[in-house]
Amino acid sequence: MTPVELPIEDISTQIAAALAEDLGSGDITADLIPESVAASARVISRDSAVICGCAWFNAVFKQLDESIVITWEVQDSDAVGPKQTLCHLQGPARAILSGERIALNFLQTLSSTATQTRRYVNAVRGTGAKILDTRKTIPGFRTAQKYAVNCGGGKNHRMGLYDMFLIKENHIISTGSIAAAVKTARQRHPQIKIEVETETLDELQQALNASADIIMLDNFDLTTLRKAVALVQHRVKLEASGGVNLDSVRSIAETGVDYISVGALTKDIHAIDLSMRFEFESPDDALASTGDR
Repeated sequence: MTPVELPIEDISTQIAAALAEDLGSGDITADLIPESVAASARVISRDSAVICGCAWFNAVFKQLDESIVITWEVQDSDAVGPKQTLCHLQGPARAILSGERIALNFLQTLSSTATQTRRYVNAVRGTGAKILDTRKTIPGFRTAQKYAVNCGGGKNHRMGLYDMFLIKENHIISTGSIAAAVKTARQRHPQIKIEVETETLDELQQALNASADIIMLDNFDLTTLRKAVALVQHRVKLEASGGVNLDSVRSIAETGVDYISVGALTKDIHAIDLSMRFEFESPDDALASTGDR
């Protein structure tokens, strides 16, 4: 479970794709403004949030016009409140207007993942349980969202299907048994950790006998989770999964499991409300706010 660091190489590709989608053959509305017009702008948060996505925001304007200067008052992982200024921009008005929506989209989406993660992390604070993300991410945006989970204080599970075994029900059926699946995994890739998903205490015992590195307890109720923890006695790491929400996560953590995986960190998110407000160098060109376009 290696933390996902800022995915520099992915950012450029993600920004280029987003700009191509939005700009197409060109921003015809921004072209109404003379090239000589300069603008200053600031981004404010309308919500309480944990910020994530500054590098994506910067990359939008770098690809549009490198002369735009961005000055941040916050950084990734910072908690902010309503009406708080996040950053200031200065440069050609056309380029700032063209990049506004895309830059805010990245910032508000990644901040929503970081914010959601922080809520779960705070909910289990003091229990010893760690909050994990899943593969339930926006397609093409996995490294970004997993980085956002780290900014919120969560931990990354496997990145994909290549860096860790997760032997689930259909794998077990196809290979014949938990023992057979684990044995084959050890033979094929002895250096890679093996996790086995279990649905009963009997399957948990089978995974334990097979020497799995991590055992997932899928949709276990609280009583059965406690029995599982008592049975394992810290011989392997236990991960609770399934049906986890902010109302239940604390009780799950208090059973003594090591990890709790939460798909909601990356799939059930509500974009943070952000706004970019402009000031133009000429009063005749002034715009109070562009709002949500």
